[in-house]
Order: sequence, then structure tokens, then C-alpha cells
Amino acid sequence: MKLKCLVVDDEPRAHVVLKNYIEKIADLEIVHSTTSSVEAFSYLQNNPVDLLFLDIEMPELTGLELLEALQNPPKVIITSAHSEFAVDSYNFNVTDYLLKPIPFNRFLKSVNKVLHQYSPPAATDDPETTAPTQDHFFVKEDGISKRIDYANLLYVNSFGNYVRIYTTKGKHMIADTMKHMEETLPRERFQRIHKSYIINLSKVDQAHGKMVTINEQELPVGNAYRQLLLERLGS
Repeated sequence: MKLKCLVVDDEPRAHVVLKNYIEKIADLEIVHSTTSSVEAFSYLQNNPVDLLFLDIEMPELTGLELLEALQNPPKVIITSAHSEFAVDSYNFNVTDYLLKPIPFNRFLKSVNKVLHQYSPPAATDDPETTAPTQDHFFVKEDGISKRIDYANLLYVNSFGNYVRIYTTKGKHMIADTMKHMEETLPRERFQRIHKSYIINLSKVDQAHGKMVTINEQELPVGNAYRQLLLERLGS
């Protein structure tokens, strides 16, 4: 079954790029595209759509205002030239936030998240053949690949061209970027709270003022991230 896609963007060039990308993926098909978010709202009221590719800054109705107006939105991938709306967009449970110009490999990674959500788990009676849920990732430190379990990860801190990964078992310093770490870590378990910090939500001991405490360490919370953090912590 192909996922029905709607592309909403006021830039014609963006439609060309997205149409080209979507046509490369056998599991996707474009059922409609428009430069008007108002027209998109009407279309969504009357037609089934599985995946919405949505720009944010558009006349009449912004992408986020469109999502706010929809009662049952489909899966959403934001396609924007502006990064400052990323935090607000996750209030609408979007699948991903792609920054223009969008490279195909980044587009493909985003689409795979949606395809995975629509794919039923393989049925099997043999527990030994059941694929385990991904619960870890590997980093390369001093030329050695080291396993990091999500359950042990406390927080990540940027340090120049490196990031420090703090776990219950120690810390690691690797050559990487916060942007890549944010894309690697599962969003349901981790959140960026500052331009320099990503935390494991399950490890928060306290949230107070503009700080959170994890493992007796106080970490700053940026103003742009504070509201979403409090909502996800249930405060």
C-alpha cells in the first residue's frame, strides 16, 4: 500500500524538489499539492491523506496555524528554511523537521520514520527470530566503537567540535555535532533543552526555574525549550 502524500508549500521550487524525491520512493504517492495552506485545509477535510509535507511560513495561514486548525492531522514532516520554529512544531507531534535545502538522504531518513510507523510488526511464534527493539547506538571514541545504551544515557553536552556523552557508567567525548545527536536519539525519550544540552527525560530528578537536575548535576534550560520541556515532564 502506498502512502498518500500532500505537499503544501508556497515556493514552486520546493514542489519540484519534493515531487522528485517522492517519486523515487515506491511506497509514496502524491495525491495533491498546493501553494495555499487554506486550500490544503479544505482538501484535508474531504480527502484521506497519510503524510503531509508542510512549509511553515506561508501567507493567509502558517503551517503551524494549519495544524492547529486540524482535528485529526495525518503524519507531518515540516519542510522549512527557518530553524526557529522547530520547538513549536513538536507541540503538534510532527514526525520530523527538515531544513531547506533538503538533501535526499535526510529526506529518506525522515520518510522511513513514517513508513516504519505504518508497517505492522512481522508475526512470528519463535521469540528467537523476533527482531529486538533498538535500545542503543554506537559511538567511535579514540578509534574504538563503543556501545551506548539509551537507558544508561543521562545527557549530552556540546564542547566545541565535540560532544560529551554522560552515562550512568561514565562519559565519552566524540567528534560529532549536537544536530546529529538530536537526529540520532529517539525523540520520545530525549529532548534538547538548550543549544548545548540534550537530556534523557526519564533521568530528570527536578525541574526548577531555568534549570533541571540530573544525577545531582544542574543543567540550564533555554527559554525556547522550556515550555515544551515542562509539558513533556507533565509540569
